[in-house]
Amino acid sequence: MVAGAVLGVGDTAGKLLLAQRDRPAAVAGLWELPGGKVEAGETDAQALHRELVEELGVQTEVGEPLTGQVILSAELVLVARWARIVDGEPVAHDHRALRWVDATELVRMADAGELVPADTGWVPELLAALTV
Repeated sequence: MVAGAVLGVGDTAGKLLLAQRDRPAAVAGLWELPGGKVEAGETDAQALHRELVEELGVQTEVGEPLTGQVILSAELVLVARWARIVDGEPVAHDHRALRWVDATELVRMADAGELVPADTGWVPELLAALTV
C-alpha cells in the first residue's frame, strides 16, 4: 500500500491534504494520507499517482518516500511518498471529506486520536515539512 503526503501550493501552501475514511468501520471517520493499493507491475510511485487520480481527481507529481514503513500484516506494508498536485482541484470520490491542515491542526488531530493509527508515525516528518 502507498499513501501520499500531498503538500499544498498557492492558496494551500504550508498545508497538508488529509482524507476522512468512510470505511472500514474500525477507522471510519478518521483522517489519513490519501492513497491505496499497489497493483501488480506498478511501483509505489506509479500506484500513488494512479490512486490520487482515482480518489481525488487530480494529477500529481510524486516525489521521494517519507522515512520508515508501517507493517500492517505479513503481506501488507504501507509506505508514504511526497506528492504535489500539478493539475485539478481535489474532490472526495472515495472519502467522506477532504481537508487541508497546517502544522498546528495536524498536531491537534494527532493528539486527539483523529488520524488513522498507521499514519501517526509520519507526523514528525510531516510537521518538519509544514514548518519550513
